[in-house]
Amino acid sequence: MGKVVAVEYVTLDGVFEEPAWSSPYFNEELSGWQAENLAEADALLLGRRTYEGFKAAWPQMEAATGDFGVKMNTMPKHVATTTLETPEWNATFLTGEVADEVARLRTEPGTLLINGSATLVNYLTRHNLIDEYRIMIYPVVQGEGRRLWDDGTKIALSLKKSWQTSTGVQVVTYVPA
Repeated sequence: MGKVVAVEYVTLDGVFEEPAWSSPYFNEELSGWQAENLAEADALLLGRRTYEGFKAAWPQMEAATGDFGVKMNTMPKHVATTTLETPEWNATFLTGEVADEVARLRTEPGTLLINGSATLVNYLTRHNLIDEYRIMIYPVVQGEGRRLWDDGTKIALSLKKSWQTSTGVQVVTYVPA
């Protein structure tokens, strides 16, 4: 049985978009943790916007990021989209009902890693299809911007693990309660 793991950057007030605010706090601790998350993953599960952004950026970043970049560029990607027609960058597009497709993928062995993709995270949360939430909470308040959780998304969570980086980022892992 596989599992779906969402890894997200958020500010203290829940903003996730345009995470330039994370740069002053990102360090070797978080880099190592992110490398562990990617190493555990068998495939990426992405929404269309994140897929398009990653597809545009990661091929140019491979030389600078070494093994991390190689894995990002070569691993399979499952993309939730209704608008794209031609999969690229080792991607397959989920066809049909996304919840059904992800439920089917979870019956196979392996870990599906979601990065970003807030619309997909909210949708899968409402369908009880995320097994673990790994959230980096940055000590920043943006005051505005798109928040990770949409109005109406509800879930009770149980803390599995937490730790803090030397720069003050809280890294929490939750599972559905």
